[in-house]
Amino acid sequence: MTSSTSSSTFGPTTDDGAQPAFSVPAGFASRHIGPTSEAAATMLAALGHDSLAELVDAAVPGSIRQSAPLDLPAALSEAEALEALRGYARRNTVMTQMIGQGFSGTHTPQVILRNVLENPGWYTAYTPYQPEISQGRLEALLNFQTMVADLTGLDIANASLLDEASAVAEAILLMRRANKKKAQGTVVLDADIFPQTRQVVAGRAKAVGIDVQIVDLATEGLPEGELCGVVLQQPGDSGAVVDHSALISEAKERGAMVTVAADLLSLTLITPPGEQGADIAVGSSQRFGVPLFFGGPHAAYMAVRSGLQRQLPGRLVGVSHDAEGRPAYRLALQTREQHIRREKATSNICTAQALLAVAASMYGVYHGPEGLTRIAERVHGHACALAAGLKAGRRRLVSESFFDTVQVRLDLDAEAEHILFAAEEGGINLRRVDETTVGISVDETTTAEHVDAVLRAFGAPFEASEGTPAGSAADSRDDRTAFPESLRRTSEFMTHPIFHEVRSETQMMRYLRKLADRDLALDRTMIPLGSCTMKLNAATEMEAISWPEFAGIHPYAPAEQAAGWRALIEDLEAKLTAVTGYAAVSIQPNAGSQGEYAGLLAIHQYHLAHGDADRDICLIPASAHGTNASSAVLAGLQVAVVATAEDGTIEMADLQAKTAQYPDRIAAIMLTYPSTHGVYEAEVREVCRIVHEAGGQVYVDGANLNALVGLAQPGEFGGDVSHLNLHKTFCIPHGGGGPGVGPVAVAEHLKPFLPSTAVGGAGENGAGTDAVSRGGAPVTSTPYGSAGVLPISWAYLAMMGAEGLTSATAHALLGANYIARRLSGHFPTLYTGEGGLVAHECILDLRELTKLSGITAEDVCKRLIDYGFHAPTLAFPVNGTLMVEPTESEDLVEIDRFIEAMIAVRAEIQQVIDGELEAADSPLRHAPHPAAVVASDEWDRAYSRQQGAFPVSGVLQDKYFPPVSRIDGAHGDRNLVCSCPPPEAFEIR
Repeated sequence: MTSSTSSSTFGPTTDDGAQPAFSVPAGFASRHIGPTSEAAATMLAALGHDSLAELVDAAVPGSIRQSAPLDLPAALSEAEALEALRGYARRNTVMTQMIGQGFSGTHTPQVILRNVLENPGWYTAYTPYQPEISQGRLEALLNFQTMVADLTGLDIANASLLDEASAVAEAILLMRRANKKKAQGTVVLDADIFPQTRQVVAGRAKAVGIDVQIVDLATEGLPEGELCGVVLQQPGDSGAVVDHSALISEAKERGAMVTVAADLLSLTLITPPGEQGADIAVGSSQRFGVPLFFGGPHAAYMAVRSGLQRQLPGRLVGVSHDAEGRPAYRLALQTREQHIRREKATSNICTAQALLAVAASMYGVYHGPEGLTRIAERVHGHACALAAGLKAGRRRLVSESFFDTVQVRLDLDAEAEHILFAAEEGGINLRRVDETTVGISVDETTTAEHVDAVLRAFGAPFEASEGTPAGSAADSRDDRTAFPESLRRTSEFMTHPIFHEVRSETQMMRYLRKLADRDLALDRTMIPLGSCTMKLNAATEMEAISWPEFAGIHPYAPAEQAAGWRALIEDLEAKLTAVTGYAAVSIQPNAGSQGEYAGLLAIHQYHLAHGDADRDICLIPASAHGTNASSAVLAGLQVAVVATAEDGTIEMADLQAKTAQYPDRIAAIMLTYPSTHGVYEAEVREVCRIVHEAGGQVYVDGANLNALVGLAQPGEFGGDVSHLNLHKTFCIPHGGGGPGVGPVAVAEHLKPFLPSTAVGGAGENGAGTDAVSRGGAPVTSTPYGSAGVLPISWAYLAMMGAEGLTSATAHALLGANYIARRLSGHFPTLYTGEGGLVAHECILDLRELTKLSGITAEDVCKRLIDYGFHAPTLAFPVNGTLMVEPTESEDLVEIDRFIEAMIAVRAEIQQVIDGELEAADSPLRHAPHPAAVVASDEWDRAYSRQQGAFPVSGVLQDKYFPPVSRIDGAHGDRNLVCSCPPPEAFEIR
């Protein structure tokens, strides 16, 4: 590749007419980067620097700076990028997908596609840690939880997991945690479970020493010995629908817990897992209106019986009340989560699949229980018509009991080849289960003509009688089913009014608008969350993801049909490799947490392959992300914490002491760089040297890569492996809590241990696009994880080019340092690096102010809502502080608006310190102020309505009112309610 970056980017500003170093290049970069050259000059003047180059030289240690510009192609214009994406799309072949295996065709209602998946009010929102400004998406997620709990017949469901295979793995870990008396017992997986699930579970289980046995429970029954848990699939991989109640009863009599991986649509017709006695149900909600996306992102789910809710992984939305007693939603039981409990967390999951869960929930709201049942009946009818035609043609079915999938066992592999070829010639993909078994899965998009085309491929008769197509039988109502009558569902589900009130598109459009208007997202305001990098998600970047040539490809489609996808992924991996300085990248991990797990697992497998089985300790600085510790545990490592020095850097003496304390046991260290304290640590190369000399590997967490791109490469300054966050640095939107993509990048010696898969025709290199075979355990269901959103990051890299990317990093440093300097007289910055500068984020220290006033950092977060801002990151990595990251996308006007708000808040704190107001009576403690409070007939507060709701003139015209007052979190955890409350709960009292 050839670079478009001139050498002036890395040298001093020239006087010969060349552009100043790090200036914003023309084209897309000037749309992505907020400050103009004039604004940047103003910001630099406030910092006492003459140029961006001077600022970068002062802030970034010379010891880590890369010596040459990024080796990337010249930047494309927006039109050129879209045409290049169309070129990739044209290389994919759109077929009728009847492969199944957990992925189904579906009709995404256009009102949901346009108003959720393509709406920045939904996709640019952050995880709803600040619930008062997140009531819309929290309600949507609560709808999801209610729908899933009802369909599965269990008591409580979470707000999504990453994919079905990893959800099964999470269920196994949950059974092990909850079933303490049998925790060392065997976990039995039924043989009739998806092969991708078996692979993911095998890798997870091996890493943490869980004994997993795969048993054909239909013929062999439960094995002897102590059992911890049993995992079943309904319908099975073969399509079989089985009455599991007797088996579940036997397992529970022997002290085991039971998980069922269940198809949600089938549960409208089939007795749900909870009613059969299961403790846990998991699965995917993809077929509820979410495109195939070449494998993801899709919202998985987990539902559990009462008593297990505190063991649930992932997000859980609950109902509490606000200061006036109104019902309000919030994330419940957060003490389970990795950012608090670290290595003792229920899971390492941080990002889930919130946006896709919202889409699936709205599919449920739009269709309601009757509509979902009609869809399921039509799907089942087509499967029955297909089975009847096949049997008429004397074909042998693997199972006579099914919902949507029929498998046919043939005599010769050549016959299977012929049928697959004939179907493909007719535009239909079927599944090659094994050499002589072909599978056909029908779905919402299946028509009678599709059924007849499949029957023709099998050489079966396709006229039921007198010229009537066999497939048309599905269009007539028939109470008969192809599964036992005893398994027909009789219980009601989705009885809450929300699933019965929204039927017309007008209603749905307004409901979605109403919910979006309750929230603050990036389309309204800067989201200055430290360590979250809430930058622009440009419309051009988002454009291609819903094109049928990308969205309609099955993850297990034949390789030649996904040539465009594979070429795009290969190019994206190559670009990320160039950016990071590593030897290879795998984009399979579908979240940052999964990238961490994959990277640590590669390190662990590397040590095992070299006979170093005793290397089981992962060193983690005290300031690290909580996911680091929980990921290390999942990868089979133990955690040893390295102390932090007073200046926020790693305590070198403690690091040396730890390596001496555990000779021959150090597996790795996990560094976040720049550190979570917002500074570049000048001694990072020395840290890497110490760990390498101790025999360990260096994991550089890529959460803060937005401060490195184009300036320094972790693969060059000492890293052996990093995960990246495409949903931070590379512009995939956060979606209110997902999707995310967490690629793992490795040095040459770790390439063989990158995630692979034998499922889905990923090629001879597993899920790799390079020449080195990858043999690491898969971390997701599909070869390329959440492939569907990868065009976003590809477009960002292609349109920015090397010069734009490097300029973006410099402007990210500029914004953070400008905020820190402007606020230095009001809120001190806790940690700074060389020259008193920070990296791309700064930590504002409120602890002394809290001592003087009683006003907390949380009070400030809530008060900023009244100024129209999402709060910075609260209490991480230091309690009593706020971490601010403006990103390069925010312009000077917005940054100054935030500074104005913070200065005004500081003045309100001073009122309390000076005794003008008690803390309990201040607008900070009563914040936020919803319209219902401000417009109330009664106002008995010690400050005016104007100060409460309109504290600065800038909010007079474009005022955001939160829908609720401050929410009582403790009440919500003490009185846990995680399904939709009745409408009466919202009546005005």
